[in-house]
Amino acid sequence: MPELPEVETTVRGLAATLDGARITRVSLNRPDMRRAFPEGLVQALTGARVTGLGRRAKYGLIHTDRDTTLVFHLGMSGRWRIDPSQADKHDHLVLETADHRYALNDARRFGFVDLVDTPALDDWPAFAALGPEPLGETLSAAHLKAAFDGRKQAIKLLLLDQRIVAGLGNIYVCEALWHARINPRKAAGKVSKAALERLVPAIRDVLERSIDDGGSTLRDYAQPDGSLGYFATRFAVYGREGEACLREDRGTVSRLVQGGRSTWFCPKCQR
Repeated sequence: MPELPEVETTVRGLAATLDGARITRVSLNRPDMRRAFPEGLVQALTGARVTGLGRRAKYGLIHTDRDTTLVFHLGMSGRWRIDPSQADKHDHLVLETADHRYALNDARRFGFVDLVDTPALDDWPAFAALGPEPLGETLSAAHLKAAFDGRKQAIKLLLLDQRIVAGLGNIYVCEALWHARINPRKAAGKVSKAALERLVPAIRDVLERSIDDGGSTLRDYAQPDGSLGYFATRFAVYGREGEACLREDRGTVSRLVQGGRSTWFCPKCQR
């Protein structure tokens, strides 16, 4: 599933040519993806000018001069294709401007789009319950300490709770916990303030490095121009079960299952 860095990379790729452009044509090649396309979507976007692009958690945002925002989620396999050389049967939504064509392609159709009044974005149900952005100033050790206070659940599981931190996914939680030397099984309420002060910059660093690398190309994800991200080549623990830890203590990366998701970590250096 495309995670926060992949969505951020997608948004930046689209913004390079779509920001400021006027949408001249909108095509729906099927009635739905995971959900039905919003009623009136074609009429709302045709002729609108894009005033900016953004991201909230794992959602991409395309703002228009009609005070409406197209919100998109890439699901498991979704991606935007810019100026594809030929149409594809999985191009479900197509936006055209005078100079470019943008196709939202999703073979599994787990993604979706919605149309939201821009002034009401913060109150959109999926956004209203979200915690702070991991790359924003509101994420702090103090915030995590308060959110974890008295909690017996493993810290790995609570970091995946979007109400605590918005947009964190399995890959980057595993990697950040390794960088902060925190055992993913440890009860969140027992993690020290000092450890959380290591964790916050570790989260930011892992995400920012992945964005710089164009994301992690796993399964179907690719950037809008078709190029592949290469952060996967830098994984410290994710997917490396049985391999040597990258730290000098030479522990061995282990895998366990938490909440139905695989967790990779080094038992020797993450305590």
